[in-house]
Amino acid sequence: MKEILKKLTNDGQVSPLRFLGIDPGYQRMGLAVIEKNEKGKESLVYSDCIQTSNTLPHTERLRLLGEAVRKTIADYRPTHMGIEKLYFNGNQKTAMFVAEARGVMLLCGAEAGLVITEFTPPEIKLAVAGYGRADKKQVFDMISKLITIPKTKRLDDEYDAIATALTASACYRK
Repeated sequence: MKEILKKLTNDGQVSPLRFLGIDPGYQRMGLAVIEKNEKGKESLVYSDCIQTSNTLPHTERLRLLGEAVRKTIADYRPTHMGIEKLYFNGNQKTAMFVAEARGVMLLCGAEAGLVITEFTPPEIKLAVAGYGRADKKQVFDMISKLITIPKTKRLDDEYDAIATALTASACYRK
């Protein structure tokens, strides 16, 4: 089991299996890294919500988001990445901007050689809360039962990223 849950780094050291979860957006992007130990227990390593200013040009916002993803990958060295698929019913302009941001995030993961898995919101809700139509409160309540999260104020995007990382971890197969 230890061999399944660990990966050799470039310097020959054994590192734990880590999952980067991303809740994509161009105004707010949730990022989370969880680690799975030899017994399959997950722990939160890092989470944040990256916000970009609407006064910046869209291309600058995309650059900043890509920079944040690359820095998170470099700092925490995840082996896998889970990212939420687009799920829009409304504004097509907003959907296009989020799709472009999501493309930047996928590129960052691919460049780093991460195993990338994409999930729909109902798949994430099913994996975390056991019900694909769970509301945010049900999902957030289950997250706190599945993983220890320090008591600090977090935006929904950060919780969504944690849920996405947990889903990637739950779906991991060697």
